[in-house]
Amino acid sequence: MVFAPGEKPGNEPEEVQLQNASKQIVQNAILQAVRQVSQESQHREERISDSRNHIQLGVGELTKKHEKK
Repeated sequence: MVFAPGEKPGNEPEEVQLQNASKQIVQNAILQAVRQVSQESQHREERISDSRNHIQLGVGELTKKHEKK
């Protein structure tokens, strides 16, 4: 194994540790982003569902009022 000037043979494990830590940071960031997108999508779907239910109630009320006349 050839080392550059100033590089020590004992640095390899430290470099591996830094690489592993870096990978872990990236994985955690990706997981957090995926969770956030998933939560936002779920909230959006809930709002859409609530809006649909509200509209259906409104249509039902209009139909009942029309039938009473």
